[in-house]
Amino acid sequence: MTSAQTLPILYSFRRCPYAIRARLAIAYSGTQVELREVVLRDKPAAMLQASPKGTVPVLVLPDGRVIDESRNIMRWALQQNDPDGWLFADDDHWLWEAEGLIQENDFVFKQHLDRYKYADRHPQHTEQYYREQCEVTVAKLERQLQRNNGFLATGQMTLADTAIFPFIRQFAHVDRDWFFTSDYHHLQAWLTQQLESELFIAVMKKHKQWQEGEQGIPFLRPLVSA
Repeated sequence: MTSAQTLPILYSFRRCPYAIRARLAIAYSGTQVELREVVLRDKPAAMLQASPKGTVPVLVLPDGRVIDESRNIMRWALQQNDPDGWLFADDDHWLWEAEGLIQENDFVFKQHLDRYKYADRHPQHTEQYYREQCEVTVAKLERQLQRNNGFLATGQMTLADTAIFPFIRQFAHVDRDWFFTSDYHHLQAWLTQQLESELFIAVMKKHKQWQEGEQGIPFLRPLVSA
């Protein structure tokens, strides 16, 4: 990073669910950043200097501050602009429920999902066993969607939907035939809506690997409802 930096720099990897949700929030907020697409087996020195833990996403602000947790990047973006009220900052009940869902996704569901995706690396149990562990959370999300008119935490799109969606996308893709013939009809509809949204399509555009010394890609999406 140089003193000439005028835009926040976002180090990202296209398929990473944590990076996806960060890009979704940034794009939704209409905040422009410089996108640097990285390859995880060839991490750039500039990213590692900013965040030695070496995971994406990493956001480097013009004043030198570094945000390297995806949930914090999402909140930073929404604090810049939140046109449809994803944060619901004045609703303590919603914040409590949304935070609980995100916590369960990140610290319980994600662990089971990794084993379900790569069951051959975890021969202690079968793929079906790992899927059933995932289904504890999946069934809960199905009930939330049924209760909240097709959304997870309240009757409209919020931070919870955006933060959890990339992980359900991965879950569904492990065995698409099973998922889309299962009884999780509300989750299927919700996932399809997210996948077909203008917002998701915009943030999944492919970019070449960023190299040291290059300019990143200007990353900006017009402000429209998601």
